[in-house]
Amino acid sequence: MNILDTIGQTTMDKVQSERPVPRFEAGDTVRVHVKVQEGNRERLQVYEGLCIGRKNAGVNSAFTVRKISFGEGVERVFPLYSPNIWEIEVVRKGIVRRAKLYYLRDLRGKASRIAEDVEAQRELVAEQAEEAAKRPRREKLKKEKPRGEGTVRAAKGGKK
Repeated sequence: MNILDTIGQTTMDKVQSERPVPRFEAGDTVRVHVKVQEGNRERLQVYEGLCIGRKNAGVNSAFTVRKISFGEGVERVFPLYSPNIWEIEVVRKGIVRRAKLYYLRDLRGKASRIAEDVEAQRELVAEQAEEAAKRPRREKLKKEKPRGEGTVRAAKGGKK
């Protein structure tokens, strides 16, 4: 094991101790909570879509999530062990016969649906409940509230 593998393994262990990486594969609908930095504030943004592929390469592992936003297909590649990912939730399991679902880029509407794997979904829900009971909850990012006298909004059409 060379030094790069050692560093990669310690990084993976550190991230997995903070947040568990769930079992998911291509065809599953996932919800990814991403930390977004806006100026001096930090917030969580949820990106939900279909996982169309995974790259398993140790610390360089990544997965691609595709969603339809305002009629346009949007894909985003997330590094699996990134510190910017707060949480990964598997919403539903799908039945597919390929590792990469790039063919979905050409399909529209009902043709692009993936059949749900009901048995795997039941196992997943039971497994998630068991893990949630074991691990302590992570604290949410603290939201900053603006300070000042204008914190209360006036009624619509009303005056101050």
